[in-house]
Amino acid sequence: MAFEALGYHAVPGPLVESVAVAPALPVGDRLPALAAGELIVTVALPPEVPRALDADVAGLVLRVRDGLVERVEPGEPTRSLDPARRLFTVDGPGETLGECGAGPFETGVLAVSAQLLGAGRRLLELATEYAKHRHQYGRPIGSYQAVKHLLADVATQLELARPLVYGAAVAVQERTDVIRDTSAAKVAAGRAAHLAARTALQVHGAVGYTAEHDLGLWLMKVRALVAAWGGAAFHRARVLAALGGI
Repeated sequence: MAFEALGYHAVPGPLVESVAVAPALPVGDRLPALAAGELIVTVALPPEVPRALDADVAGLVLRVRDGLVERVEPGEPTRSLDPARRLFTVDGPGETLGECGAGPFETGVLAVSAQLLGAGRRLLELATEYAKHRHQYGRPIGSYQAVKHLLADVATQLELARPLVYGAAVAVQERTDVIRDTSAAKVAAGRAAHLAARTALQVHGAVGYTAEHDLGLWLMKVRALVAAWGGAAFHRARVLAALGGI
């Protein structure tokens, strides 16, 4: 629920890494500072998370590779679709801090899925409010059936994704069917949020394309998060494998 709220407000920063992932990693005596909010941690988990988010402001940059957690120095910055996301390479040598399993990655996938769900909900609300106040031919555009159908489709997809995200949270907590459920949540939340972004942009029309309109904050956030922590093809393949497919 917290990460859904963070997505709803498009809050920037390595929140998934610091709040959801880092506490499950061997950070030694830095854990109290992390818990108190005094330490920002960012994590790269190649190959699905190849770069560290906001490493320039993090007090600790970690790389999880082959089951080992390493402290590394950030490399060169790279561009992201979302201007609020600053990505850094982590290709240099690292100091091994300990070992970890697959749990931190699954927790990160869950947190990103919740962010997508929240961002999608905010986009739906923005589009709905605009449709109520924008008039065309003497009527609010929201009164036209075509616009109503667009918004209803988004609402349906978000409500279908919500139980999958909540189910994945239960799976992570109980450590049962984690891969299947987190990947299913990421696919569903990503699809719903992407539809919400496309629909909100269409409903807003030309004003939605302007950099001055706040809509762009969520459009870029969703586009970046859909591909972050594993894209749709990666997670669909994991669901298929978990269900006994080839």
